[in-house]
Amino acid sequence: MNLAEPEILDLLKYDFPLFNERLKYQESPSSGALEFAEKIRSSDGVIIISPEYNGGVPASLKNAVDLLIDEWNRKPVAFVTVSDGNFAGTQAIISLQFSLWKLGAETIPGPLRIANIISSFNDSGIPSEKPAMDKRASAFVRNFLRRIDPMKQ
Repeated sequence: MNLAEPEILDLLKYDFPLFNERLKYQESPSSGALEFAEKIRSSDGVIIISPEYNGGVPASLKNAVDLLIDEWNRKPVAFVTVSDGNFAGTQAIISLQFSLWKLGAETIPGPLRIANIISSFNDSGIPSEKPAMDKRASAFVRNFLRRIDPMKQ
């Protein structure tokens, strides 16, 4: 049974200009911005994965969030954050939740936070405590899918 068809949207691919106006108000938006907006608009939900830097999210992510308005409205959004410290991106989540809440997104409680990212995974991306990480990640994904479609569990 296929519960979801994820697609990774790497912000680097879209080469957004520095924010100066919401997409819907731009006279000549870039094709990348239009493509990104359509992918968000047409998705059933969005999982944002972000590192935390100095208590916040990368400027590129904030720029991409602020670019859109209607696309975020009523969109279920969940969060995965990582940090190299013990707080696991808690402050980044607060920043993202507030921004997306202001845009009308339905932010999903129960983020997946990963502390001490360097020691939590090896160089191949395998968790150092795989059974525990698999359990946490599975619970996160089930919660996300349940918020998108209560029949998907």
